[in-house]
Amino acid sequence: MNDIASPWRSPRRAVTTVLLLLAIYEGFARSGKFAPALMPSLAAVGSTLWEMLLDGSILQHAAATLTRVLIGFVLAIAIAIPLGIWMGRSVRVERFFLPLVTAFMPIPSLAWVPIFILWCGIGDMVAILVVFYAALFPLILNTYTGVRSVNPLWLRAASSMGARESSIFWKVIIPGASAFIIAGLRQSFVRAWIAVIGAEMLAASDYGLGWKIFDAKEFLNADVMLASVTVIGVIGFVFERLAFGSIEKATVVRWGMVKIAKG
Repeated sequence: MNDIASPWRSPRRAVTTVLLLLAIYEGFARSGKFAPALMPSLAAVGSTLWEMLLDGSILQHAAATLTRVLIGFVLAIAIAIPLGIWMGRSVRVERFFLPLVTAFMPIPSLAWVPIFILWCGIGDMVAILVVFYAALFPLILNTYTGVRSVNPLWLRAASSMGARESSIFWKVIIPGASAFIIAGLRQSFVRAWIAVIGAEMLAASDYGLGWKIFDAKEFLNADVMLASVTVIGVIGFVFERLAFGSIEKATVVRWGMVKIAKG
């Protein structure tokens, strides 16, 4: 079985690392080498973030960004997982789609923003399309790899015991490929989360965390920019650790397909 790191493994190390980085930043901020307007102290960033939470503005921007991400991500899941499974089970489908997937995957999602703007104009649709593009191909490849990696002995054993094709699919292939699929979901979400921030900077109309950072740059509001970056990091961490970590523990870990690494 493969080892995976627990979402809560060594929390002290994570806290220590974060505190060290914050201390280094605070040292630079208080050194006088940078103007406070360009590198505000942690207290100033915290105060700005608190004010944005109280007036609800940062929550509105976060909700707009999350909505765009979730719509694009769900659409990518709806296409990528079935297509990846189909590619893994059919040589003809694999031969047709695999070259396309490997050709499009290296193209940065933000490279499509000007084209999507021409097609759809400024607004939510551009960000959703960028998220969809960013999330689609890693999930296809991971799902395809997971299906192809299922032990053939398991398939033959299930067939020899008289299992139907549907039972083999749901009880052998899907559990066997689940570790790859979940890894693909994680990778796709990270790519989508990065892509939506860039897309909002270029194409969002008036809401979104990316738009907020870009707008704050015009007025040299570094405290607003850093407060928004903090929210981006927290949301990404919560989804990656809590959402996908919980799915992982409820499926592949419980099934014994992988085990939590100790230490």
